[in-house]
Amino acid sequence: MAYVSDLRIAVICSSNMNRSMEAHAFLSKKGFDVKSYGTGDKVKIPGSAADKPNIYDFGTSYEEIYLDLLQKDKSLYTQNGLLHTLDRNRRIKSHPEKFQDCNDKFDILITCEERVYDQVLEYMESKTPMDNSIVHVINIDIQDNLEEATIGAFLISDMCLMMAKAEDLDNDIEEVLHNFEEKCQRSILHSIVFN
Repeated sequence: MAYVSDLRIAVICSSNMNRSMEAHAFLSKKGFDVKSYGTGDKVKIPGSAADKPNIYDFGTSYEEIYLDLLQKDKSLYTQNGLLHTLDRNRRIKSHPEKFQDCNDKFDILITCEERVYDQVLEYMESKTPMDNSIVHVINIDIQDNLEEATIGAFLISDMCLMMAKAEDLDNDIEEVLHNFEEKCQRSILHSIVFN
């Protein structure tokens, strides 16, 4: 498949369920080379009460989670959008993936909240670099709900399009991100690590 850009992009949230998957779907449709991950210990999604989340291991398929929620309370999980979210996810890839278990190389790692950004930086700085190629780690805070995930996916797509148009991203990234911040009125965090 021919991509719109040579950039290898990963979008990362906590559970690889909502924000990263919405952006993954959106960027994929736009023609980007994109993957998505979570950084949490487990995949946590809303349950029947705030103090009763549904918790799964990374690697549990979206299909298995879908069927589990369907059996637990079809009405609740249809109403809160989780069954729809899982249906979208299982059409993109088979299961949530943990970033810290991934060996792929990327040019850009986009995180959806500051805690995840810190976890990604900690992981990238703890591993031995393979080829010392530059990786831009960028955070844009996105609330973990369906509406904000959709808005976040649009913003991430805009940001990726701006980066793809840069002639020399490593030299132009600060200007690109500044222009993006001005345009969308959201603050961005940016760090450089190495593959």
